Amino acid sequence: MKILITRKIPKSGIELLLKKGYELEINQQDRILSKNEIIDGLKEKDGLISLLTDNINKEVINSEPKLKMIANYAVGYNNIDINAATQKKIPVSNTPDVLTDTTAEMAWALLFSVSRRIVEGDNFTRKGKYKGWGPMLMLGQDISNKTLGIVGTGRIGSAFGLKSKGFKMNVLYFDEKINETLEKELNAKKVEKSELIKQSDFISIHLPLNKSTFHFIGTNELKNMKNNAILINTSRGPIIDEIALTKALKDKWIFGAGLDVYENEPNINPKLLNLNNVVIQPHSASATFQTRSNMAIIAAKNMIEGLTGKIPTNCVNKNIYK
Repeated sequence: MKILITRKIPKSGIELLLKKGYELEINQQDRILSKNEIIDGLKEKDGLISLLTDNINKEVINSEPKLKMIANYAVGYNNIDINAATQKKIPVSNTPDVLTDTTAEMAWALLFSVSRRIVEGDNFTRKGKYKGWGPMLMLGQDISNKTLGIVGTGRIGSAFGLKSKGFKMNVLYFDEKINETLEKELNAKKVEKSELIKQSDFISIHLPLNKSTFHFIGTNELKNMKNNAILINTSRGPIIDEIALTKALKDKWIFGAGLDVYENEPNINPKLLNLNNVVIQPHSASATFQTRSNMAIIAAKNMIEGLTGKIPTNCVNKNIYK
């Protein structure tokens, strides 16, 4: 069987597929393939390993009759038309769990960086502007004993919350379900969105992207945050209205923001790039050697299971097997 991999992934996954005897076609260019390039690459392929940057729409899915399995090298799968795949009885899988702690750690890294103005201070010092200690130099925000707001308490949101334990924070969370773990371990309180927005000193977003979460944070929410609030997003860019956030940062409605994702990736609002109260990362929350390698292994195992007629362990459309 033949598999298309839309971009180079760690060799751990590649070796697993080769060991099983699959014939691989791997995009060797370090760039995103266009829709037509993916369609051309899919010819006579049985499997597709895609990345979150690939738009696997209905046209792509329907382009190759032999296609039997799609393994997404990511936790999220909003880049794939699940309905189109389901209609063709093609299982789609993702790579959950493996990057839970890694992404939660990045959210904390951003929180610290913004709070203590780490990037700004680094640039300040490198440019030779540091002339000695000053009582008003680079004043930031304390973290301990503050109110932490978690928006979305699935795997990553819960892991993020649990890591706050040493800082003795008052934890609020917004989610459809009660999170018994956070309530037991942190005495966290489930609240409505409006209360979390108004009460939190730090707000970290951990939601999936769908119609109900698009622009979940916009002008109204930003205006209702504390002026010392810090907003963190390691989930999906369109959950925050980037234009509204840029204005909020420029006009100091809030203290700062830490972003790993953007509304129109890889494009970022130019005005956002010119602000020093935002820390920006290149969508790299899962970028550790260990995590990316494990993601490749999981994607490969899902692919093998799907192509051998088994239900992939991380199948997101299991209803095709009913």
